[in-house]
Amino acid sequence: MFDLPVETEKDKKIATKFRKFLIDDGYVMMQFSVYSRICKNNDDLEKHITRLKINAPMTGNIRLIQVTEKQYNNMLIFAGRKKVEEDIGIDNLLIF
Repeated sequence: MFDLPVETEKDKKIATKFRKFLIDDGYVMMQFSVYSRICKNNDDLEKHITRLKINAPMTGNIRLIQVTEKQYNNMLIFAGRKKVEEDIGIDNLLIF
């Protein structure tokens, strides 16, 4: 989950660059500013945490939550339906 400033053109460019990084690195947007990614194991998880640290903008804030497959499958959705990407079996899922 992230909250990045978008007040100036420079801010907007930085936020857009970060979103592009997420998509290029295999993240799926769950809702605006909330992206998730499947990680096969703890090594994969650590690799992506490192990538996030490297690509995180210096302004705003980013919060990361590790969610297990069981926790993810117990998620409640009150409107709409899960996307196809959300219905995949997972071991570790990064949501931030």
